Amino acid sequence: MARTSAGVLLYRRAGTGVEVLIGHMGGPFWAKKDAHGWSIPKGEVEDGEEAFAVALREFEEELGSPCPASDFTPLGEVKASGKSITVWAAEGDLDATACVSNTFELEWPPRSGRMQEFPEIDRAEWVDLGTAREKLVKGQLPFLDRLAGAL
Repeated sequence: MARTSAGVLLYRRAGTGVEVLIGHMGGPFWAKKDAHGWSIPKGEVEDGEEAFAVALREFEEELGSPCPASDFTPLGEVKASGKSITVWAAEGDLDATACVSNTFELEWPPRSGRMQEFPEIDRAEWVDLGTAREKLVKGQLPFLDRLAGAL
């Protein structure tokens, strides 16, 4: 059975156009990667969970703040990297520099027996849609097109 993730793509209207809030993935695998090393805040939907509730929970866990929006637009589903991702867009604003993510444990270095804790998202940033295309993991790019179309 394919894994499913759900997330929220927060956007705001800026003088230069639309900006989206994305997070750089934490941990040693992504530490030196900028291009395609960023993600929409999202997380895995477990059996019995409702995807939209998971999207809101994961936004708060990964950015350290509840989603500052009340009106959500479904952007649908994309299949990427062996999983299905469902995303909602919402207009709102949040201080990206104040974002603090939850953490995960990983044996690092590999086969060292040493467990280390890393943030799921090590930093967040507001970027325009063009920059988001360069930074987001490739499987999430269709959501940018869908957001642009919805606006």
